[in-house]
Amino acid sequence: MHICCLTINIYYLCDVILTIRTMSKRNNFVFTVLQIVAWIIFVGLCIEAGALLVNFVYSLVKPEVVQHLYEKLDLSEMYEYNQWMYFGIYSFILVISILKAYLFYMVIRLLLKFDLLKPFNSYVATQVTQISYFTLSIGLISYVAREVTRSLQHHGVGIDKLSEYWTDSQAWILMAAVVYVIATIISRGVEIQNENDLTV
Repeated sequence: MHICCLTINIYYLCDVILTIRTMSKRNNFVFTVLQIVAWIIFVGLCIEAGALLVNFVYSLVKPEVVQHLYEKLDLSEMYEYNQWMYFGIYSFILVISILKAYLFYMVIRLLLKFDLLKPFNSYVATQVTQISYFTLSIGLISYVAREVTRSLQHHGVGIDKLSEYWTDSQAWILMAAVVYVIATIISRGVEIQNENDLTV
């Protein structure tokens, strides 16, 4: 009887271990896929930010070449109308693209240092909080840029090419709120884990 119970217990223990291993392999696979996707997005955003920076420099040095460059972002009409307006709008474009690239750099750092065995730690809480702040800043800057360009329509400046750079400002703000809630939950988890460690 005891041997039968021991055999059943060993069987269940092996089953639990195999389930944990399967889950950890699946989770490791998902994290590997997430890292690859984050790297692809990061590289794409870096290329976009670099290309926009090259466009900006060329628009000052050799404006006639701009129409042949990345996405043909030619704002020469705005430059001729008002140079300060041109520099302001292009600053919005550059800041937003650089912030997006840096945001995904932070996501990559988080995924590389994230430990599934100890998910609640101060590094993860800090990193997720910073990600929420950067996401919020992208949303707010995009919203301000959209409103500024909307006001430029009254001056007769063509802004059709610019709308693609900040159409999703509300989505970024909403995403920042969701990420901040997750960061708060992780921070609370860290506090509870520290309290449990102290009591033990």
